[in-house]
Amino acid sequence: MDYFAKRIIPCLDVDGGRVVKGVNFTGLRDAGDPVEVAYRYNEEGADEITFLDIGATHEGRDTIVDVVREVAKEVFIPLTVGGGIRRLSDIYNLLEAGCDKISVNSAAIQRPRFIEEGAKRFGSQCIVVAIDAKRVAPNRWHIFTHGGRKDTGIDALKWGKEAYERGAGELLVTSMDADGTKAGFDNMLNQKISELVNIPLIASGGAGTMQHIEEAFTFGRADAALAASIFHFKEIDILDLKKYLRKKNIAVRI
Repeated sequence: MDYFAKRIIPCLDVDGGRVVKGVNFTGLRDAGDPVEVAYRYNEEGADEITFLDIGATHEGRDTIVDVVREVAKEVFIPLTVGGGIRRLSDIYNLLEAGCDKISVNSAAIQRPRFIEEGAKRFGSQCIVVAIDAKRVAPNRWHIFTHGGRKDTGIDALKWGKEAYERGAGELLVTSMDADGTKAGFDNMLNQKISELVNIPLIASGGAGTMQHIEEAFTFGRADAALAASIFHFKEIDILDLKKYLRKKNIAVRI
């Protein structure tokens, strides 16, 4: 689905109260304090921020609401939070803490009606379904859960369509093959899912250059591009990126 302005979304993967970044979901290294990092992105022109408590699901605990509350105080752009969200009360607590949207992955796969219940209670605009997908054959991807630890055997394209039909307001599609590699997004995966849904698709996993993000919007048909390393370690400046995209005739907010 083509929306007028494409969005640039830095992602804060948080583990143990710190922003971290790895490659293919492993080998994490420290990238700073989440409140300080979020504040910097707010100042640098990010359109939104996504905050993922990456240890919450496999550690069987709730998202760290107190950190979310502190981040929300510093951020005046939309904030999406994910990790460890299993109940409607979790969604309520996070929205009350100041986030605008929540991202669900494992809980939605275990109980797909959770998407419908969340959309009905809080509105589809609040519900982002995260899809961690790994290529298992040519033009075939499976959904992985628990921080990429568990292959569900579920077809990623079919699941994206089902999540949309159940009331998701957005899909956050991460290529586990490309994650952290800086070799470019899996634009084939994103394109195929975007053809099946009528909601925004956020491309995630693989951003290394400005051209990669341009390609996510053109070839991948994404509505937003999410990245971590290139922004955390200041390899690409968000404002410079937006100027580059404008020169390529891609509409972005500056």
